[in-house]
Formats: sequence, structure tokens, C-alpha cells
Amino acid sequence: MKHQLQILAPAKINHFLHITGQRPDGYHLLQTVFQLINLSDELTLTRTDDGQIKRLQGPQNVASNDDLVVRAAKLLQKTTQTNFGCDIHLTKKIPMGAGLGGGSSDAASVLWGLNELWNTQLSRQALMELGLTLGADVPFFLLGQNAFAQGVGEVLEPIELPECTILIIYPQINIPTVDIFKSPNLTRNHPAVTISDFIGSPNLYQFGCNDCEKVVVQQYQAVADAIEWLRQKAPLSSPRMSGSGSSVFAILEPDLANQLLKQLPHQWLGFVTQGLSKHPSYNPSS
Repeated sequence: MKHQLQILAPAKINHFLHITGQRPDGYHLLQTVFQLINLSDELTLTRTDDGQIKRLQGPQNVASNDDLVVRAAKLLQKTTQTNFGCDIHLTKKIPMGAGLGGGSSDAASVLWGLNELWNTQLSRQALMELGLTLGADVPFFLLGQNAFAQGVGEVLEPIELPECTILIIYPQINIPTVDIFKSPNLTRNHPAVTISDFIGSPNLYQFGCNDCEKVVVQQYQAVADAIEWLRQKAPLSSPRMSGSGSSVFAILEPDLANQLLKQLPHQWLGFVTQGLSKHPSYNPSS
């Protein structure tokens, strides 16, 4: 039995994000297409025998007990009643509060990795159900491949997406997801679409919209500026926001993506990434 795993925890983008309703408990119903990208956090998990969950490296502005990686480890430990503990080293590469799913991806990787290290033998479906209690995006990362998502994000249908190059702009602001979903200006009745509607559209990357974007650009000028900058520089690219922000992205030819990255205003961070078809550390057959 292995005692240590090194795992890449990839980010995601939302090609579109439609809010179709709201449940009585306040959770929003949505439809989206998630795509994995090759911008990743790095995790090292080491099994210990003392039963302690210790984050030895991670973001300094997040208390250890509030960190999703620690919460995920404690949740799996409690659920399986294992006597093992673990040391967690987390190196953040994915910006926080950016709508790229970094925290959810980290949590998913901890659930998967510790299920291996602790030999707790939960099925992928059981891990996904646990993950949903940590965050709506966590089940997607445990699925391990791109998906059309419904419900609160947990009803997942695998989808094949073409290879693509993505320019991501992070305006270096952290947008609390809960604030956006509480906004009275958020569309909550977007007509439902089907996976066939998306696959059959003449341009996948211009399909639908991000319903959160309208709310965010009214409150955060930096996001509006980043979208407009991309529209000016790449008018055919249909730039949009990922998740509830603050990152925005455009699908571009590789040469143009790298050219625009060099022109990026100094107050923003940029990444040229590639779309992935499978999770880099574990895949649907594992």
C-alpha cells in the first residue's frame, strides 16, 4: 500500500452557465458545460499513523480548518472511520476566487487520493456524493472528464470536447460566489437546454451565456474591463466569464493567445492553457 501520492488538481472553465431555477433550500439549479484545463494546483498527500489531519503547506490567507483540503480529509476520515491520518502539502497555482474551481478541485483530489492511501475502498459514486457536501463543483472533478452538468452541478453527463487553446485573464480580485447568487439581479429562470442543443450548435464557444456575468460586471469594473479588452483584441472570440468570476476567458488560436498574453495590462494575470479531455491524475476508468 502506497504511503504518499503526488496529484495534479486541474482548474476548469464553464463554457456557459445558465441558472434555471432555485430549490426551496436556496440552492440554485443550473446547466453548464465544464471543461478541465491544464492549469493545476499541486498536492502531496502522505499517509500517517497518528490519525491527525495536518496541512503543512497551503494558502496563508486561509485558516487550516477552513481549507477545503482539510475538510475533505476529515470528512473521508469520519465517514470511513479509518485510524489513519495524513500530511497535506498544497501548492496553489490556480487563483482563488476566480471561478476556476481550484478549491473544489483540491478537495476532490484529496478525497480520491486518501481513498487510495487509506485503502478505504469507496466507489467513485460514493466519493462524488461525499464531495457534493463540500461544494457543487466537487463531483465534477471526481468524475475525471468534461461534462454537461445539471441540478446544482451534480447531475453529470460526460461530453467530448475538441482540443482548444484558452487565454484566461484573472483581474486579481476575489469574488465571493455566495454574493453573486444572492443578487436580486441574477437571472433564475433561464430556459432549459439539452446536451444535444450544445453539441449541435454551429459554434460551441458561442453557445448560451453566463448568467452570473451580468451581475458581476455591474459590481466589478475590472471584470467588465477584461471582457471588453478581449472583445477589442479578439472580436470573433466571444469572451465570457468562468463560473461566478472573476476570471474571463476566450478560445483562441495558439499564436494569438500567446500574442495577447504579452500585451496584457500589468494589473491583470494571464494564463495560456489547453483544454483537457481527462483528469491528469486519475481518469474515469480508475
